[in-house]
Amino acid sequence: MKAKTKTSLRQLIATSWKDEQSCREYLENIRWDGYPECPHCGYQSDDQYKLTTSGVFKVLYKCKHCRKRFTVTVGTMFEGSHVPLTDWFYAISIFLSHKKGISSAQLSRDICVTQKTAWFMLGRIRHNLDDIIRVRFETETQIDETYVGGKNRKRNGKKHTQGRSTEIKTPVFGMLCNGFVLNIPVSNVGGKLLKSIIFELVKEGSTVVTDGLSSYRGLSKNYNHQVVNHSEGEYVRDGYHTNGIEGFWSQLKRGILGIYHLVSRKHLEKYCNEFAFRYNTRKMYDIQRFTYFMIYGNKQLKYRELIAN
Repeated sequence: MKAKTKTSLRQLIATSWKDEQSCREYLENIRWDGYPECPHCGYQSDDQYKLTTSGVFKVLYKCKHCRKRFTVTVGTMFEGSHVPLTDWFYAISIFLSHKKGISSAQLSRDICVTQKTAWFMLGRIRHNLDDIIRVRFETETQIDETYVGGKNRKRNGKKHTQGRSTEIKTPVFGMLCNGFVLNIPVSNVGGKLLKSIIFELVKEGSTVVTDGLSSYRGLSKNYNHQVVNHSEGEYVRDGYHTNGIEGFWSQLKRGILGIYHLVSRKHLEKYCNEFAFRYNTRKMYDIQRFTYFMIYGNKQLKYRELIAN
């Protein structure tokens, strides 16, 4: 079946941000809706001063209240960047729409920038995905944990790819409810830590479905706890299962292994947010997802912050 052209990436690039001016106008409309807001003092008005050069307005405003100058990119991930907005918009649209993401090496070739610049751009985009979609866990919630990263080791002559060896892998805890997922790296999968997260985020009295991990014992005091014993070859019990969250784990791992190859513990949470955002917006059209991100993604990230220990 042919994709709907009105929401295709090709159509968006050709119509919505074909040049720098159209990108800035799109961004101004998304952020200000016709009422430029000064990032310095917060004054918002449709009659802000428009500064011109040789009689031509070049996107620079002057606040009527505090008299400071600003543009639409001030206070956003685009501030201080020498990369054109056309390339930024292309990078964001590709990043958000491709199910497994895009590597900095590939992006650098696509928009003709250095790999370091592309890596910084992707870092800024991920930085704006933190908590961008709030998940409410009030009904049946699937709960599971997995392990990400590390190298495969051989045990007894066989390649070891699974297991809970935290020496080489980082544990990630996840919950899925009504088609929305939340996943966060954790220091361990002990009952004290996992239960504290569950108690904080899942409404008491809800149904929670887990595997047979001993860390989940005792949840029945606060929830309708359904256990599926995977160790006994059981994957569905009385209609309850954890197939949804396990399906998300497969997407996360395939993306990290196939696209990024290696993710450090330091940045793993950002990558978890990245895959969760795509999963939670999977039913949106590309333009809807892009617009949603542009409305709420207005956080800055300095390079020194990205590389800091």
